[in-house]
Amino acid sequence: MTTIPPCPQCGMPNTYPDGDVFICADCGYEWSMQSFVETHEEENIVRDANGNVLSDGDSVVIIKDLKVKGSSIILKVGTKIKSIRIVGGDHEVDYKTDLGQFMLKACFLRKA
Repeated sequence: MTTIPPCPQCGMPNTYPDGDVFICADCGYEWSMQSFVETHEEENIVRDANGNVLSDGDSVVIIKDLKVKGSSIILKVGTKIKSIRIVGGDHEVDYKTDLGQFMLKACFLRKA
């Protein structure tokens, strides 16, 4: 089941597909399905603090001291993390260490 996006021009959810295009019933704006697919593929790209694209298996370095919620562990600046995994959601990067498994936001990392 595909989701029909809201209109990019007026933002209303009253849209429908018609052949190769989506049409907004409220304002009459038409846009191609191909452009919708391309923009959503770009949204899934995870970038580090410097704008470099991150992928599974990359090594990264922490750029800021981070306190781990619910514990006394602090992840220090300059800590190198090997073999990351990209996941969906707010915290895009998942990795395991001897301290445990952590999920971090990519904005606190840079590619090593």
